[in-house]
Amino acid sequence: MTAVDMTQTDPLPPAAPETAADDKEAGTSGAGGSGVNWWHEVKSIVLLILAVLAFHSFVAKPFYIPSESMMPVLLKGDRLVVSKFPYGWSYVSPSFHPLPFLKGRILGHLPERGDIVIVSPQNRREDYIKRVIGLPGDIVEVRGGQVILNGVPVPQKVLKPLRIAVDGNAPCPPMQFPGALVTDKAGKSWCELPVRQEVLPNGKTYVTIDMGPSALDWYGPVRVPADHVFLMGDNRDNSADSRAPLEENGLGGPVPWEAIGGRAEFITFSLDGDSSWNPLSWLHAFRGGRAGNSLRPQSVTEAK
Repeated sequence: MTAVDMTQTDPLPPAAPETAADDKEAGTSGAGGSGVNWWHEVKSIVLLILAVLAFHSFVAKPFYIPSESMMPVLLKGDRLVVSKFPYGWSYVSPSFHPLPFLKGRILGHLPERGDIVIVSPQNRREDYIKRVIGLPGDIVEVRGGQVILNGVPVPQKVLKPLRIAVDGNAPCPPMQFPGALVTDKAGKSWCELPVRQEVLPNGKTYVTIDMGPSALDWYGPVRVPADHVFLMGDNRDNSADSRAPLEENGLGGPVPWEAIGGRAEFITFSLDGDSSWNPLSWLHAFRGGRAGNSLRPQSVTEAK
C-alpha cells in the first residue's frame, strides 16, 4: 500500500478589496480613474518660481546686452552672467526692482576700479552696464577724451584699429561710427574702430573706442561723494553714463553704491541678430569665439 500524505494545508485567504482610503493615498480616485493633487502641483510650481527668483536676486542672474555702449568688450546680442553677491545686497538686488530707494547695503563692499557692473539709474526701473572709473573721494575730469583722476591723466596707448564683423546686432551705424564701415577683398564687411588701451591707478586695463571729438569728451571736475562711484562706458562717445545728465537718459553724475546690482563675470553666448522664425537659422546666429570670455579686467602684467 502506498503511503498517503494526510497533512492538510489551509487555502490562501481572498485578497481584500482596495478601499477609498487606499485610493486617496495612491493618488487615484475611488472610481478607478487617475486624479491629480492640484494643491501639491501648484505648491511645487510656486516654490520653484521662488527658488529661481531668490537665485537671481542673491546669487547670479543672466543679462542681455541691448546696446553698443560697452563695445568693444561687449557687443549687442551678448548674453552674460552677473554675480549679485560681490558687493553685498541693496534695494536693487531683487529681480524686477520692486523696491523704492533704500540707503545702505547688506554686507556691502565697494567695487574695484575697472569692474564692469550693472546699475539702475535714479529715474528709471532698468539696468545699465558700465565700468567703474572713480571711487569715493576721487576728483574725476575728462579733457579731450582723456580721463583725469585726482589731477593725474589716466595713461592711454593708441592701438591698431580693431575690426568687428558687421552683422544684424553690430551694423556699424554711421551716426555712431562715421567712416568705420569697410569691406575686405573677400567682400566681407567690417567695422574698423580706433581703440586705445587705458590703465587705471590700480593697474587694471581695458580697451576703449574713441571716434574723435564729442560732447562727452569734456566733463568735470567732480568729486565723487562718499558711498558713490563714477561709471563710464568703454564706447566713450556713445555711452549714457555718469557724464550724461538724467534728462538725456544718462546716470547724472556719480551714482550711489546702493544702485549697483552686481558684477559682470563672463559671456555665456552671443547672437548676431541675423536669425529668423526658422529654427534652423538659430544655429547660424551664434557668434563664434565669445562664449566663456571673462569680463573681469586684466592687470597690466596679464595683458602683456
